[in-house]
Amino acid sequence: MRSKGRKESLSDSRDLDGSYDQLTGNPPGQTKKALKQRFLKLLPCCRPKSIPSLSESKCFFLPLCVHKPRGLSPDSVEDEFELSTVCHRPEGLEQLQEQTKFTRKELQVLYRGFKNECPSGIVNEENFKQIYSQFFPQGDSSTYATFLFNAFDTDHDGSVSFEDFVSGLSIILRGTIDDRLNWAFNLYDLNKDGCITKEEMLDIMKSIYDMMGKYTYPAMRDEAPREHVENFFQKMDRNKDGVVTIEEFLESCQKDENIMRSMQLFDNVI
Repeated sequence: MRSKGRKESLSDSRDLDGSYDQLTGNPPGQTKKALKQRFLKLLPCCRPKSIPSLSESKCFFLPLCVHKPRGLSPDSVEDEFELSTVCHRPEGLEQLQEQTKFTRKELQVLYRGFKNECPSGIVNEENFKQIYSQFFPQGDSSTYATFLFNAFDTDHDGSVSFEDFVSGLSIILRGTIDDRLNWAFNLYDLNKDGCITKEEMLDIMKSIYDMMGKYTYPAMRDEAPREHVENFFQKMDRNKDGVVTIEEFLESCQKDENIMRSMQLFDNVI
């Protein structure tokens, strides 16, 4: 990508995060706290009324959550400050619009929230788990957060950038049914070998039950995760070979009305 002048780069940076009003030339009147609250309300994990309880849910998207343009040169104090606090700069706004199904305004809102939580522009696994734990203080979300982090970290470099985040979020919130089911399958296929084993599914279910905590109503039984896995395989493992392939997963999900309804829980979240 060709280098840009200082003014053009700074304009792009402000354009992406919405920190500069192109009409008035002034910063918007919202505080960081207000922006953070607005961002958190957009995420599925912050909308508990939209997510069914674990005991009644067959939803494969149980709680989900949780840079500036290239070419910024440190020719001024303001630019040096930006470089000292942001070590990764995302693609330009237009490119992100092409790559996702979010509008320009939605990307700006998401970016402001992401930057508030991750000033460096990227989040590693430990940071991701720490942020995610805020939404489930009653339980231990660390294991599930690791699985979720790996699903967002598509290039497996140990970090999630804003591009990674909005790309995954775009699939979850705006993707087709097949897109969402493929994303869920990838989440559950822990070793990425193209099939889901009972061991992998049990690890997922245990992590979800750990995340929900012991003080749920009705109380969760110790054997519940294994029972959930058995029910899953009874329905999904069509040829009874002990693993669930992507073809079996898609076919079974598309024939299940409850699962199809659960896919719609994330429509119109943003």
